[in-house]
Amino acid sequence: MPIQILMPALSPTMTEGKLAKWLKNEGDPVQSGDVLAEIETDKATMEVEAVDEGVLGKILVAEGTEGVAVNAPIALLLEEGEASSTLEVATPAQPPAVAPPGPASTAAPRPLVSAPAAAAQVPAAKSSGERIFASPLAKRMASQAGLDLTQISGSGPHGRIVKADIEAAITAGVGQAAAAAAQPVAAPNAPAALAEPGAAFIEVPNSTVRKVIAQRLSASKREIPHYYLTIDCNLDALLELREKLNGRAPSGDKSYKLSVNDFVVRAVALALRAYPGANSSWTDEAIRLYQTVDVCVAVAAPNGLITPVVRGADNKGLVAISNEVRALAKRAREGKLMPEEYQGGGFTISNLGMFGIREFAAIINPPQSCLLSVGAAEKRPIVKDGALAVATMMSCTLSADHRSVDGAKGAEFLDVFKKLIEDPLTMLL
Repeated sequence: MPIQILMPALSPTMTEGKLAKWLKNEGDPVQSGDVLAEIETDKATMEVEAVDEGVLGKILVAEGTEGVAVNAPIALLLEEGEASSTLEVATPAQPPAVAPPGPASTAAPRPLVSAPAAAAQVPAAKSSGERIFASPLAKRMASQAGLDLTQISGSGPHGRIVKADIEAAITAGVGQAAAAAAQPVAAPNAPAALAEPGAAFIEVPNSTVRKVIAQRLSASKREIPHYYLTIDCNLDALLELREKLNGRAPSGDKSYKLSVNDFVVRAVALALRAYPGANSSWTDEAIRLYQTVDVCVAVAAPNGLITPVVRGADNKGLVAISNEVRALAKRAREGKLMPEEYQGGGFTISNLGMFGIREFAAIINPPQSCLLSVGAAEKRPIVKDGALAVATMMSCTLSADHRSVDGAKGAEFLDVFKKLIEDPLTMLL
């Protein structure tokens, strides 16, 4: 009996997804670990790997189909020696999902492609016309390293190229592909804009991620009683310390470059440890106080806003936070985050200072209770010791859920945060 390949649940909140792209065709052999398809979830576009071995007998859900329920059959896998006639018996009577409306045409929206999948696209044939056999991991590593698979000999079964072959080729400098000859890769998760000639507007199809963002933030603004508190922080001491620390940064693998945002993440983490009431969520039965300080950092990715999490941020130094935030942000923009890297978190930071935004009030990231909006660092006139002076100031606005964090509690949290920012040496203790 053919094995049903089901729509996987790739995140705890996922109830349905979009089958963005098939990476195997009907009749293709399938090995355990092969990448079968790309699934667009409520968070990101991810690859789905095969668990069983066999031949992809029948695709039940076409590329671009939205609203495919979790655990719905999307394809049938024939086991070794199994006849294709058994596919008719095993095929579900009703399709598991409905394809997007409208007639099929060359102008139909192209499916979104994640960065990991784009990296996996490698030449399918050698110069002699022979097919290249390589594991998905080996293909991805070769693409990222700029290696030409036609120049690499495989040590796996039947000459298949495996991870060890790619690592050996990188060490030996074998198979370097010419960068100029590489095919351009489309920006990850960039939806196609559709318009008729002479149309008054262009429609960009909403991705699943964009739809979920709209639903969650609409519900947040509608259901959560937001209030906002703004505080101004003097950054002169912080900028001086940052310059000294960056000036002492070693070269090589241990190098670092601290940003103001790294200090903000550290200050928020320490303030949450000192004042855990802001590290919470509201439920109808109780207020949940999180026992770990996991700080989300909002990142603008091509497919929409995503919030990777710095776990245990209160126990990490500035350099560790800086390196982790930079790595998470890079993977977020490339669509390579794993579910555990963006799920959860008890507090979110959104920084628009790099765009010159002086002050803003962001929407709370549910189910969290608080979000800190960070503005630009700019020179402003202030009164210091009874005289007019100029200092580098930064405005930060706390968006808080009044059900779990009332005004006084929010003000107390900001007071702790401000003291840490204005006396940054205390962050090093």
